[in-house]
Amino acid sequence: MSEEIILHQYWQSPFTEKVRVVLGMKGLNWRSVEQPSIMPKPELTPLTGGYRRIPVMQIGADVYCDSQVILAELECRHPGPAAAAGGLHTAVGLWADQIFFGPSVTLIFSELGTSGAIDEAFKKDREALSGRPFDPEAMQAAVPVMREQWRAFCSFIEAQLESHGDYLHGDEPSASDAHAYMNPWFVSKFVPGVAAPLLEEFPRLRGWMARIGAIGYGTHSEMSRSDAMAVAKAAQPATAEAQDPNDPAGLAPGQAVAVVAIDYGRDPIDGVLVASSAQHVAIRRNDPEVGEVVVHFPRAGFTVTAR
Repeated sequence: MSEEIILHQYWQSPFTEKVRVVLGMKGLNWRSVEQPSIMPKPELTPLTGGYRRIPVMQIGADVYCDSQVILAELECRHPGPAAAAGGLHTAVGLWADQIFFGPSVTLIFSELGTSGAIDEAFKKDREALSGRPFDPEAMQAAVPVMREQWRAFCSFIEAQLESHGDYLHGDEPSASDAHAYMNPWFVSKFVPGVAAPLLEEFPRLRGWMARIGAIGYGTHSEMSRSDAMAVAKAAQPATAEAQDPNDPAGLAPGQAVAVVAIDYGRDPIDGVLVASSAQHVAIRRNDPEVGEVVVHFPRAGFTVTAR
């Protein structure tokens, strides 16, 4: 059974950045599979059942969708250093993904979208993903409010560093640092002229960003998309059946279900329930290109319904 960590990603993805940073914190070896940033993704969706978002982690024929469940699995398989799972870390991650991320998107694409740096294919893809128009002019109008929000969120990080030291929880980095780092990294990378003045008043945050950036990404090597699919086809899923006795809908292993993201990219992923808990759901799927796989999702941010 292959235990190799395969990360389906593209290097510009902020959600993948947090996973790469945790891989670096833990000093892990992994394989990088470069996926397109827009649809179609013909060598990803057979593994995921249609889920299109990045990152996706693959270990053999088990496929993990969303950084929340990826980091939980990494912590399960490689506990310490750099705690990557737990309620507090997950809460920081949800804050970074669902509250901090929106202002970051506005700051970046109000700038790039009105300068002609974004092509039409990307705009159409993001409209399909979000279900709403990609409107740089509307984003530009929202910049004053979003700048205030982004500054406020950076001040949270600054205050935490002031009271706790080099990292958010003390002397050692953890997944909370990777989660919080995602948005300052994203804006600094794509619109440094926007980020720099906003970060000027936060010296601890700037020093912390430099420390996080110096951690690196562990040791990685490239893998082709076709080779990753072949790994899945040659393997068997390792996930055992597990029923959640307190599941609000009474779902049980063997039941046909659909998993749907709550926020965006809401294409249903159909499969047969294998395991579930308050934080995790795993479904079995078969695809002629990759064989039998078990696809894992978090419960927070996703719905699971009987078919």
